[in-house]
Amino acid sequence: MSIRTNTDYMLALTDLSVSFDGFKAVDDLNLFVDENEIRVIIGPNGAGKTTVLDLICGKTRSDSGSIKFWNEEISHLNEPRIVHKGIGRKFQTPSIYEDLSVFENLELSYPRGHDVFGALFFKRDSEVSDRLQEVAESVFLEDHLDKQAALLSHGQKQWLEIGMLLIQNPKLLMLDEPVAGMSISEREKTAELLNRITRERSVLVVEHDMKFVEDIAHKVTVLHQGRILAEGDMDTVQNNPDVIEVYLGH
Repeated sequence: MSIRTNTDYMLALTDLSVSFDGFKAVDDLNLFVDENEIRVIIGPNGAGKTTVLDLICGKTRSDSGSIKFWNEEISHLNEPRIVHKGIGRKFQTPSIYEDLSVFENLELSYPRGHDVFGALFFKRDSEVSDRLQEVAESVFLEDHLDKQAALLSHGQKQWLEIGMLLIQNPKLLMLDEPVAGMSISEREKTAELLNRITRERSVLVVEHDMKFVEDIAHKVTVLHQGRILAEGDMDTVQNNPDVIEVYLGH
């Protein structure tokens, strides 16, 4: 049996730590995510889940340790450069342009036109329109392209923001509680969406909804006090006595 090294993974967090006012939010964390994997991070409030996403996307700088994406160190890069490397991040609250239509939101996120030259010469050609239509269909919004974003349901707004990230074709998509506030049917469709898009990328999800985690997770990481308490498939994690005591039992 061959032994895998840290360089074999799409994302490798090694000995990663960060403290806030003396509180160690992430404590010597080692986390490794494969290509085309849906990894879900669960754990009690204050376990460090969102902080891990903040560290990966450059919103927060680590005190020590390494973050490698395709074996390239990215912990020193700023947020725009990390996005350019192929990492997209969705926060808990949808961040969309509510006064614009669904189509216009997607068009604004199209990667052509993000520098001065590209913005000046950007035009909506058939390639752009086809890509916008394709992404709209993938996030269940093909019949709402002309609708003002403010008029979408909460779940549809979440899908629109995921679509705005997919337009940029990230290789790692990070989602923080993507089904919070969704109806059961919206949650089921979101699970379908995430399972479909991992054919071309990895997805890292922070989530509390255990039914949703069960529907999507290839592997589950349980955090507690900034460290990994348990890791494995859903059955392994659900039956772990430590996880039951500190998280699932509550």
